[in-house]
Amino acid sequence: MSQSTQPAFLLDSRGTHRDLGAFVVAARFSRNGKTAAFALGDGSVHLVPAADPAIWRAARVHDGAALALAADVDGDGFVSGGDDGLLRRVGADGSSTDLASFGAMKWVEQVATHALDKGKGLVAASVGKVVHLFDAAGEKLKTWTHPSSVTGLTFDGKGKRVGASHYNGVSLWFVAAKTDTPRVLEWKGSHTAVAIHPEGEAVVSAMQENALHGWRLSDGQHMRMSGYPSKSETLSFSRNGRWLASSGADAMVLWPFFGGGPMGKAPMELAGGDGVLCTQVACHPKEDMVAGGFADGLVVVADIASSRVLPVVPPEHGKITALAWSADGGRLAVGSESGFAALIDFSKR
Repeated sequence: MSQSTQPAFLLDSRGTHRDLGAFVVAARFSRNGKTAAFALGDGSVHLVPAADPAIWRAARVHDGAALALAADVDGDGFVSGGDDGLLRRVGADGSSTDLASFGAMKWVEQVATHALDKGKGLVAASVGKVVHLFDAAGEKLKTWTHPSSVTGLTFDGKGKRVGASHYNGVSLWFVAAKTDTPRVLEWKGSHTAVAIHPEGEAVVSAMQENALHGWRLSDGQHMRMSGYPSKSETLSFSRNGRWLASSGADAMVLWPFFGGGPMGKAPMELAGGDGVLCTQVACHPKEDMVAGGFADGLVVVADIASSRVLPVVPPEHGKITALAWSADGGRLAVGSESGFAALIDFSKR
């Protein structure tokens, strides 16, 4: 996108924003969509009611940095991990309680949650090489140990499996297994993030070597996706799993996961042309659209079918480090390395 056209940015007409004063580590919406949360490098979590985004509440949650944030399994809260060794529940009112304590020298670097029926759910958190699995009440169900530190953590679409990326591959664990033996998806190198196809057809990891690697789960077929000028920090499947969006280039890079998958095919590139690195991507949960954040602070939303681009946030706030849609797709949360945080309303009026 050329800045000489001076596009109108949606932030100006349908957004609210604050300078929170510290690196935005993650942004999430609560399970019921009523609250947005921003976890910061100073250990605070800032909470914003979606119905009244003029109210921003700061909660002191971690003694150190917040490292991870996820929606809680039910209702209006969140689960955060920090470098103080704590896994904590954070309420929309700013209250916080310990879900688990792993010790002062431990870092809770990855957190993932999954909602089940009737308020039940699962919480997974990684500390070094170990993933700890809890139920909604905070009772520990399992611990899974990996060959090296866990760098990415996610549930599949049904909450039956947990994927953990680490050095030399990804481990898939079955939550209900009587004997905990993972399916190990191997590929030599440093894997730094992981995503599971919405229908459970494939697992994809981002690699330190400026590439993605995938495995088709039906037969173990390897999928190599390369050509990135930089490391891809975020992966996001489209709502129906047809596309995998990724950062790490001067555009949002989307790989096709239909018609046999991405092998031997060129990816689609959206919102490129300025030579500025895309640092965050987030696919819309209801429509074939994807949000992208860039190293200069620009945020756009692109329609996948038409490639049309909507300017959302101008390039004024430093590298975008967090992007998240609400579950209904009505709001987008944005955070940057400078402490800029914003909520943009995409709902119909």
